[in-house]
Amino acid sequence: MDVDQGTRAVDRGMDAPLTAFERGDRVAEAWRPYRWRRLLVLFLNLVTIGALIALMSAILGSGGWSVGEIVMLACFAMTLPWLSIGLWNALIGFAIHVLARDPAAYVTPALANASDSDPITYRSAIAMTVRNEDPSYAVARLRVVQEDLDAAGLGDRFDFHVLSDTTDAAIGAAEEAAVDAWRQAIGDPDASGGRIHYRRRTSNEGFKAGNVWEFVQRCGDRYDLFLPFDADSLMSARALARMVRVMQANPRIGILQGLVVGMPSPSFFSRTFQFGMRHGMRTYTAGSAWWQGDCGPFWGHNAAIRIRPFRDHCDLPTIPGRHVLSGDILSHDQVEAVLMRRAGYEVRVIAEEDESWEENPHSLPDFIKRDLRWCQGNMQYLWLMRLPGVAAMSRLQLALAILMYAGAPGWMAFLTIGAAHAFFPEVGGFPLDLGLALFVTVLVMSLMPKLMGMLDVMVSRRQRRRYGGTARVALGSVTEIVTSALLAPAVSFAQARFIIGLLLGRKMGWGAQRREGQALGWGEATRGLWPQTLFGLALGAVLAVKVPAVLPWASPLLASFVLAIPFAVLTASPWLGRLSRRVGLCDIPEDRAPNPALRALTAKLEAR
Repeated sequence: MDVDQGTRAVDRGMDAPLTAFERGDRVAEAWRPYRWRRLLVLFLNLVTIGALIALMSAILGSGGWSVGEIVMLACFAMTLPWLSIGLWNALIGFAIHVLARDPAAYVTPALANASDSDPITYRSAIAMTVRNEDPSYAVARLRVVQEDLDAAGLGDRFDFHVLSDTTDAAIGAAEEAAVDAWRQAIGDPDASGGRIHYRRRTSNEGFKAGNVWEFVQRCGDRYDLFLPFDADSLMSARALARMVRVMQANPRIGILQGLVVGMPSPSFFSRTFQFGMRHGMRTYTAGSAWWQGDCGPFWGHNAAIRIRPFRDHCDLPTIPGRHVLSGDILSHDQVEAVLMRRAGYEVRVIAEEDESWEENPHSLPDFIKRDLRWCQGNMQYLWLMRLPGVAAMSRLQLALAILMYAGAPGWMAFLTIGAAHAFFPEVGGFPLDLGLALFVTVLVMSLMPKLMGMLDVMVSRRQRRRYGGTARVALGSVTEIVTSALLAPAVSFAQARFIIGLLLGRKMGWGAQRREGQALGWGEATRGLWPQTLFGLALGAVLAVKVPAVLPWASPLLASFVLAIPFAVLTASPWLGRLSRRVGLCDIPEDRAPNPALRALTAKLEAR
C-alpha cells in the first residue's frame, strides 16, 4: 500500500534524527519543571523507608543482634522501596483528583493542546500481535474497532495489521481465513492496497518485540503513528482519535500511553482483581505522572507511538552471555520507553480511564503464569542499567521494574528466617507492641493505592452512581481486600521461588495466554500451587509448636498458603462468577452501562 505523501501532516523537524546536543538539550529542558517534584518525592520516600528500617531495627535488635536478625533486616529493607513509592504515588494522586479540575491534563499538560474538533491528518496503523491465539477471538476485536472508526468517519485514517508469530499450522490457516472473511465483509481490496493486512513470520525471532520491529522496519514509511494491540486489546474510536490528536498537537511526544482497564468478565477472580486494580491504578498513575512527567510508563499495548523515531532509535539490544537472562529482551516495553526518551522524545501517560480495555486472567494459576513471564523479563533490566546516554529518570524506571519483584524473595526469606528463629530461644523475643504497630503500618501501606482509589470514588456522587452506589462500592471494596489478602502471599511465594530458579539457571517459556475463562480443575490447581500449601503447613507447624501466641496474627498469611489450591478452584468456578454478576458484587461501570464497543464485541463473540 502506498500513502499519498502530500496528505500527511508530519513534523519533519521532530521526525528527523536528533544530534547528541539536541537530545541533551531536550532532556535538560524537560528536567527543569519537574526538579522540585522529584526531589520532594525522593525526600518523602527516603524518610518513609528510613523510619520503617528504624522501627524494624528496634524490634529485631531489642535483645541484641544475631546473624539471622541482620539478614532479616536486610530482607525487610528489600521490600520497602516499591511499598513506599506506592504509598506516596497514591496519596499524591488522590490529592490531585480531589483538587484539580482536570487531573489528567494537570499531570500531562499536553492533553490540553488537542481538541475533539481537530481534524485528524496523521495516518495510523493498529498493529495486533498474535501467537497461537484463537483467531476469531482476536480478529473480532479489530473488527469492532474498525466498525467504530468507520461510524465516526475516521476509517480512512487507520489501517489494521495482524502480525502473527503463530507456530501451529492449523491456527495459522485459521488466522488467514478470519482475516480474509473480514476483508470480504467490508469489501476491502487485496492485501497490498487495502486497509487490512496479515503477515505471518516463519520464526519467532525477538519474540513480540521482534514481531513489532519487523513491522516498523517494513511499514515505517507508510504511517505517522502505530498503536500496538495485544490479542485481548480493545479501544473505542473516541479514545483512538483522542490519542492521535494529542500526538498531532505535541510532536515532542514519542509514546503516549493510555490507562488500560479490565473489561467485564464472567470470572469471580477477574472481577475482584480488576475492581481493585482499577481503583489502585487511577490514583497511582496520576501520582506517578505528576513527578515522572516526560519519562512516563509504557505497557506495550493500547498506546500511540511515533513510528519513525521508534524505528530509528528503539532497536532493542541483545543481552550478551550464556546466562539465564541473556539473549532477546522479553519485557520490551519499558526498554523501548527508555530508548525513546534517550532520543529526545517524551513518554507520556493519559492518567484517566479512557475507553481502553484489556482482559485480565481468569484464575490464580493464569495470573501467576503471566506474572512470572513479566518477572523474568524485568530481571533482564539488571543488565540494561548501564545503557549509555539514558536519562536518570529512565534508569529509575528500570530500577522500579526490578524492585517490583525483588520484594517477593525478601518477604519469603524474612518469613523463613523468622520461623527458624523460633528454634533458637537464646536469641530472645521481640516486643509485641512494636511488632503489631509495624504490621499494621506495612499492611496499610500495601493497600494505600486501592484505598485512595476507592476513597476517590466515595467522595464523588457521579462516580458512586457509576459503580452502583455507596453500598456496592463498600461491599466490593471489602470483598476485594479480603480476596487480595488471600492472593498476595501465594503470588509472592511463586515470585520468590521463580527468582531462585532463575539464579539456578531455570527459566520459563513465553507461550500463548489463555484468554477465555473456564473452570479450574483440582489437578491443575494442585500442580501449580502445591509448594505454597507445603510451605504454609510447615510454617504453621513451626509456629504452633514454638510460638503459638502469634498464630492469631499469622492466620491470614497461613490461610493464603494452606488454602491456595481450594481458593484458586473456588474463585475460578463458573457458578461463583455467575452469582457475583447477578448480585452486582465487584461491578465495574462497564458491567452496569456497557460501552457500545463492548456491546458490539459481546455480540461478535457470541455469534462465533
